[in-house]
Amino acid sequence: MGMVKTLAKRIALCSAVIFLIACATTTTEIYRDPNMDFGAVQTIAVMPFVSLARDNVAAERARDVFINSLLATGAVYVVPVGEVARGTARAEIATPATPSPEEVLKLASIIKVQAVITGVLKEYGEVRSGTTSANIISVSLQMMEAQTGKVVWSASTTQGGISLWDRLLGGGGQPMNKVTQKAVDDLINKLFK
Repeated sequence: MGMVKTLAKRIALCSAVIFLIACATTTTEIYRDPNMDFGAVQTIAVMPFVSLARDNVAAERARDVFINSLLATGAVYVVPVGEVARGTARAEIATPATPSPEEVLKLASIIKVQAVITGVLKEYGEVRSGTTSANIISVSLQMMEAQTGKVVWSASTTQGGISLWDRLLGGGGQPMNKVTQKAVDDLINKLFK
């Protein structure tokens, strides 16, 4: 009987450890062109993000936080949003959020940048599971070199969501601002890695 209890405890402990490991796994999705000299990039244009979220202005919020954080690093100059919009109009780019390589070349020559960043806001807002809710954001970005229009860096991140702690104690997760800032910080860390 004592051996059965010990075996049951070991099985329960192993199951708990496997469950916690499965909940904590993360994937790193980063592409970096090994031939690209990222140190040569001094000026960047950040295009409007594509929004797949329900919130119509969520992409602009995420873009604004990204631009401010990128400027705060002091590593690069980010062309102001209005200047990017004027350059996009002069280059006659039909869909600024998803420019072709040729359009990137044309825009870069007009606004004098070494790289153009585009993004997709995949998820933004509140998620629910039972009675628990929390904020989540999921973003993918890519950087295109201005001389060739080629993608030289790409990364994505997901932050927030409902944690085990939220489920157990019924917490509401973190504020959307904090979740967005965490996602942007993660992307900037991946850019300057």
